[in-house]
Amino acid sequence: MRGVLTGFGVIAVVIGVGYLMGRRGHLGENGREVLTRLAFHVATPALLFTTLARAELSAVLSSRLLITAISTAVTAGVFLAVAVARRWDAGRTTIGALCSSYVNAGNLGIPIAVYVLGDASLVAPVLLFQLIVVTPIALTVLDLAVAGAGTGAEAQAEAGAGTGAATETGTGAGTGAGLRRRFPLGQGLITPLRNPVAASSLCGVAVAATGWTVPGPVLDPLILIGNMSVPAVLLAFGISLHGSALPGRGPDRHPVLLSAALKSAGQPLVAWTLGAWAFGLHGAALLDVVVTSALPAAQNLYTYASRYKVAERLARESILLSTLLSIPALVAVAALLG
Repeated sequence: MRGVLTGFGVIAVVIGVGYLMGRRGHLGENGREVLTRLAFHVATPALLFTTLARAELSAVLSSRLLITAISTAVTAGVFLAVAVARRWDAGRTTIGALCSSYVNAGNLGIPIAVYVLGDASLVAPVLLFQLIVVTPIALTVLDLAVAGAGTGAEAQAEAGAGTGAATETGTGAGTGAGLRRRFPLGQGLITPLRNPVAASSLCGVAVAATGWTVPGPVLDPLILIGNMSVPAVLLAFGISLHGSALPGRGPDRHPVLLSAALKSAGQPLVAWTLGAWAFGLHGAALLDVVVTSALPAAQNLYTYASRYKVAERLARESILLSTLLSIPALVAVAALLG
């Protein structure tokens, strides 16, 4: 119990410092954007590479990996189904699905694993699965969505400037042709390799798989740079809270409430059902998977939303609300299964 409160306390203090910085304007008007870019392009890639390069990949091949993968897919799938029915756009749907299923395995998961579960390596399957599988897929979708939106606008402008026949037939065909011309399939397939977060994750896995030890003079500077990632993300998140309304009351109310409910209650329930009934886990092993599933949405999801300029308010409010709801959720899980 004390470990849960300690983990939240550390994060709350850093976010609070960011909020005060935003309120006082210490970093100027572009402070949040600079921190976000620093985290996305430099610090987070360094952190992910150094973490994965030294990870024990055999820890991934376990029942925890399957439970994590299935619970993530089920929870994100529920949000996706609702989003399709409500006709939400691709960017909002992607960010909302991530906020519903992408747990804070790094910033909050590691301290809770240490203080509550007694072993930091227990979050490795969740962390690696999210970095290797979920992150590249999600960022590829965001890249395609942003490129498609830009291309569609360009195609519409071209169609409007064209002949009368082109205007009468509408912009649908022109948009599709523009997508094929400006964003071919081959370019879409290599999108993860062009993204610094995804590319660094894949490079770290490659190093761990080969067993190569990165020399100290190379690794140490990367570790030092990577140490900026978590503070930068939390500070940027805190700055973004200045002047923000309470979560779940704005135009994104329904996706925010849905994602927070799925993250705080839906995913832990799915993980408990799988662990107890499908995989026969009990005791500490069952507690491990349910606690990690009950972690709130990760702060770096706001970094992704801010980087791509899509669903930023949804990401910010979902992360904040799921973080608040995860406190009683984690306490309940620890009391029932601990």
